[in-house]
Amino acid sequence: MPAATLLRQRSRTVILAATVPLALAALLADDVRVRRQRDAARKDPLTGLPGRDALAERIERLARSHREQLHVLIADADGMKTVNDSLGHAAGDLLIAAIGHRLGTWAAAHGGLAARLGGDEFGAAILLPPGATGRQSAALREQLQQPVDAAGHILCPAVSIGVARAVDDIPANAARLMRGADMAMYRVKTGEKPVGYIATRRDAYTLTVNGRRPGRPGTHLPVG
Repeated sequence: MPAATLLRQRSRTVILAATVPLALAALLADDVRVRRQRDAARKDPLTGLPGRDALAERIERLARSHREQLHVLIADADGMKTVNDSLGHAAGDLLIAAIGHRLGTWAAAHGGLAARLGGDEFGAAILLPPGATGRQSAALREQLQQPVDAAGHILCPAVSIGVARAVDDIPANAARLMRGADMAMYRVKTGEKPVGYIATRRDAYTLTVNGRRPGRPGTHLPVG
């Protein structure tokens, strides 16, 4: 083969070899950009927290790797209607944002994730030794209830928290653990159980009405 022809072929090979990594890099960069845009879209604009789907995914993941330590919490801010009616929705939004930020920081420090489930309700999946449940949930409640300054109005939020642990004979899946924690929170909120109550297997299997636990909005609607 003539030397000139061989040189041209080698040049094309070098060009192709250089082009392939560049194309792959462009594709990877585009994939990262799409994933970031998707993740940003999934986050609540008020609190910056992800939603229910992200929390469920994290619960399922932690259930596979850290079942003995997995705790699922549901937190509900009490009295938000009073704040909105008396000071306006801007004050209510500020309170929700503060609670969300505090919960998100706390959850991240405990190897987990916090999410806004809707309205004034939040959830979290964290890792704790089973013996630390009561102490840590009490510390979290105190932290979430710290005063918030809303344009000169000092708001003192009240927060009800329910906890479910996979180690307590509750199936280690997102649906059951979240239902147990939600039921525990509701029982604390209504005064049926004391602060620090931990969900039982019975709570996790509470029958739902229209897909929602008894007492929640929407359960009065006819089925079907």
